[in-house]
Amino acid sequence: MEQIEALVVGAGPAGLMAASRLAEAGVKVVIVDAKPSVGRKFLMAGKSGLNLTKDEPIEELLKAYGTAQDWLEPLLRTFGPNEVRAWAERLGQEVFTGSSGRIFPKTMKTSPLLRNWMGRLAEAGVEVRTRWRWTGWDGDALKFDTPEGERTIAANATVLALGGASWARLGSDGAWAKWLDGQTVPFKPANMGFLREWSDFMKPHFGAPVKPVRLTVGDHSVKGEFVITARGVEGGVVYAVSSPLRDGGDLTIDLMPDMDLKTVIAKLNRPRGKNSLSNHLRKTLGLKGVKAALLREAGPLPETFTGLAKRLKALPLALNGPTPIDEAISTAGGVTQSAVTDALMLKSRVGVFCAGEMLDWEAPTGGYLLTACLSTGLHAGDSAVDYLKDQ
Repeated sequence: MEQIEALVVGAGPAGLMAASRLAEAGVKVVIVDAKPSVGRKFLMAGKSGLNLTKDEPIEELLKAYGTAQDWLEPLLRTFGPNEVRAWAERLGQEVFTGSSGRIFPKTMKTSPLLRNWMGRLAEAGVEVRTRWRWTGWDGDALKFDTPEGERTIAANATVLALGGASWARLGSDGAWAKWLDGQTVPFKPANMGFLREWSDFMKPHFGAPVKPVRLTVGDHSVKGEFVITARGVEGGVVYAVSSPLRDGGDLTIDLMPDMDLKTVIAKLNRPRGKNSLSNHLRKTLGLKGVKAALLREAGPLPETFTGLAKRLKALPLALNGPTPIDEAISTAGGVTQSAVTDALMLKSRVGVFCAGEMLDWEAPTGGYLLTACLSTGLHAGDSAVDYLKDQ
């Protein structure tokens, strides 16, 4: 059995942040990861532009975390959007704020930031071992399946940053949950698409963006856009309402989000002449293409213009549940708040801390996911440092 000072299991953003804090405090750190290279899901996040965080007041930022905002608030107030920006710049990555308030590195990619980050960790003496998969406990030690066979490590302090249960091929498969039995709740997909069997009428619109629209599920209402796919709907505002929709809420779509009901009724009541209803809708409201198709898809049209206007402002769209969890951008579920102390240490295992997406919180896309992963990783790392000092 190998004895070390600090062990970090998982080389995503949360684990790397925890390792950084430990190394900065002069602690000898070993990072292990099940995959052949580090930060695989982190790198995937940068494929379409690495959204680091969101430039907005902390009070607004916290709302994005729903029921977990009270839990995460002290962590996010310590390491929120301003701190994420400064952290990226310390790693040599200039950032900019887009029109939506989302903050990106100017390169838009993960790889330069990750390369510099790993370089800093190497300079601090942090050791990284890949293809080390955690396989459970041996008393207080951790067992691993490695290229050299089974190995066991006893650490004075351990940070688990094992991710959620989506994108298994990138390392987040949730298999670790069985070794924290009784301290987790089941995983659920988050920021995912939803399934629907479309009529043939919708086939020409597969891949088409639907914009602008406002989606409403219960008390959640978000304006933006989404995409029609062969299997259903995904992207943008679908992700933003995915949590209440997943949990049983009904979806309505406002196809005319920039007009109130009274204005829509007035426009529809303009003289129609010999125009077909489709042409009348196009000429008075600009309704055409995929939006017009969705109106037809929702069932027989109301007979009055008032009824039609109400349908346009609150179009019901029945869905057949979320896409598979492994296709989700992120997950809910994992280690519960009640299972850890305020320091993110497992109450059942002294000296073992948890961070990142393996904790039971969820948030929409838009920088919130990465911000919380970094924030919880920093907090777990600082807590591990404090724990080691007290020993």
